[in-house]
Amino acid sequence: MNNRKKRIHIIATGGTIAGKGLEGVTAQYRACGISIDSLVSEIPSTEHLAELTYEQMINVDSNNITYDNWLNLAKRVNELAKSDDIDGFVITHGTDTMDETAYFLNLVLKTNKPIVLTGAMRPATATSPDGPMNLYQAIALASSNQAVGKGVLVVFSDGIYSGRDVQKVNNFKTDAFNERDFACLGYMRDDKPYFFYESIKTHTTDTVFDITNVDRLPQVSIIYFYLGAPVSILDYYAKNNDGLVIAGTGNGSYSDEWIEKVSEISDKKGIPVVRSSRVGSGMIIKNKYMDKSPNCIPANSLVPHKARILLSLALTRTNSIEEITAMFKQY
Repeated sequence: MNNRKKRIHIIATGGTIAGKGLEGVTAQYRACGISIDSLVSEIPSTEHLAELTYEQMINVDSNNITYDNWLNLAKRVNELAKSDDIDGFVITHGTDTMDETAYFLNLVLKTNKPIVLTGAMRPATATSPDGPMNLYQAIALASSNQAVGKGVLVVFSDGIYSGRDVQKVNNFKTDAFNERDFACLGYMRDDKPYFFYESIKTHTTDTVFDITNVDRLPQVSIIYFYLGAPVSILDYYAKNNDGLVIAGTGNGSYSDEWIEKVSEISDKKGIPVVRSSRVGSGMIIKNKYMDKSPNCIPANSLVPHKARILLSLALTRTNSIEEITAMFKQY
């Protein structure tokens, strides 16, 4: 029986977990000031969890992460995952766009090995930074056989979340993430994971998305509807995008004027338009009054910024509205 320690590879991208500011202060900091080797050195007792290797892929505020960064990160993990010398991965990331990166990776990574994202709400130089514990627990989860085959996971403030449904829900507290209607998958207590649920949505090795030879993602923008929003912005975005996501009110709703314009641009240009909701919880289904054009696609339970990711990846595979609609049900 092989009792060797798990080998976990950490890929650092920056964020608040690497933030550096005035000693002891939790605000007014630069969100990418500390390297991954310094972060790991601040975590005691990792030697009993796993053998660690790590690399600093980028070191940026997560608001500055680009499509190119995503593609490079995914291709790097897919390549490293082929090695028997690596059992799992931890990715450190800024919290502002962590839920977007987690969902993107959940759709394009081709491995059953554990992939765990984590970060922090307080910089490393704060009086009581949350990053060290989050990173410690991410390493522990990536080392656990329980995390195998569960897709991309996020560990934050003792919670375990799925890459599909995790959302940042608070911009102030350290307990900043949850899955809203779907709760968390489980908890971490120190280095031990306790799973209670798992996502049944298709992910990682079972998706149709292969980014091996992809060097550009189709452009998809989100349009936010609000009372009095000018319909002219729809024409502008239709000219400059391969697809659109509309963050509507309530059940993905918008004004009669917008309904007519969405139908017009969808029919004339053949642009897929995904109807989502700015509410952040619930589910969008087909509505004959809202979806006058056959090119309108309900977002299911995806929030607008995740619907954008799925639509962009879908357009790397097909322009068929029927196929894309099926993807929004499957993923």
